[in-house]
Amino acid sequence: MLRGMTDREYDVVLFGATGFTGGLTADYLAANAQPGTRWAIAGRSQAKLDAVHERLGGNVATLVADAGDPASVARIAQATKVVATTVGPYIRYGEPLVAACAAAGTHYVDLTGEPEFVDTMYLRHHATAAESGARIIHACGFDSIPHDLGAQFCVEQLPEGVPLRVRGFVTGDGLFSGGTFDSATTAMARGRQTLAAAKQRRAREPRPEGRRIHGEAKPGYEKELGKFAIPLPTVDPQIILRSAAALERYGPDFTYGHYAAIKSPLYVLGGVAAVAGILVGSQIPPVRRKLVSLRPPGTGPSEERRANSWFKVTFIGDGGGKHVVTTVSGGDPGYTETAKMLAESALCLAHDDLPQTAGQVTTAQALGPALRERLVRAGMKFEVERAG
Repeated sequence: MLRGMTDREYDVVLFGATGFTGGLTADYLAANAQPGTRWAIAGRSQAKLDAVHERLGGNVATLVADAGDPASVARIAQATKVVATTVGPYIRYGEPLVAACAAAGTHYVDLTGEPEFVDTMYLRHHATAAESGARIIHACGFDSIPHDLGAQFCVEQLPEGVPLRVRGFVTGDGLFSGGTFDSATTAMARGRQTLAAAKQRRAREPRPEGRRIHGEAKPGYEKELGKFAIPLPTVDPQIILRSAAALERYGPDFTYGHYAAIKSPLYVLGGVAAVAGILVGSQIPPVRRKLVSLRPPGTGPSEERRANSWFKVTFIGDGGGKHVVTTVSGGDPGYTETAKMLAESALCLAHDDLPQTAGQVTTAQALGPALRERLVRAGMKFEVERAG
């Protein structure tokens, strides 16, 4: 138990509850938080908070705070055990809340997929959080819970104490949120800063002694799946490799590759062209603003569209003479499942018996099987398809 944690007024505060994904997260908490959970919603507009409060039936407290006002977010951090935030792009709005949680010994979860933000927060606030006992956990949505916990689940099916190789292959059908698109274009516009933050973190972060952890990115045709494998330039492999560095269960020599699994190379060409166009456009401020306006933050697809969306991540693992294929699957990745994963991460931190970790940590490292069990109860599937 963190110092002073028993005196906190709330178990969980959801910051950004008036946005689209934040609203879905609030709905999930209202329907699924275990009895006795003390929680509140927070945002900068009292009128918008009141509207969410009314929609939820009035059974939740409201707190006014602005991401740009360190004093107001500090008050939130000091009032709760856990803060969950959907307010991005995080490199633009996120640091005051991370700093406040690290200083107050308050657990923190977010939805960022921005490598620069993750690395910069490690450099600036990991030491403070490690001292206070706070767990700072980034990427608690589709980036990167299915991949991080899925890789951990695959590793658990393989022998201990031997070199392991795991590859994740992502398939799905769903739309990404306006906030995610804004974060992505912001990150693409900050390539130089992203590389600099990664370099500084590598120079400072300790490496595991006597163990090797490395990634792979080898495009090609995966016969076992009957699909083309294209390396995905997302934050997910970085998160997974940090979990592997922190946990000896991943073996003395661990390799991970993260891929999109695609049936036709024509889709590959189309995807590369689209990403290249967004990358170029994001470097020009007027073009970037126009791109963001096409799917502005706070917007999202209809409930019907979300109900027809899905994802599946297939993991192929090898080590010690054993070969396994495991999967993680669920519904709409960009919104419905992301809201579920963020909410369950916060509830897991507030209520469950967890490993003794502190500082900036990953979901596999800090929450692991406890969060996986929660997600299975909530409808996500972690399955072993083949083992031999």
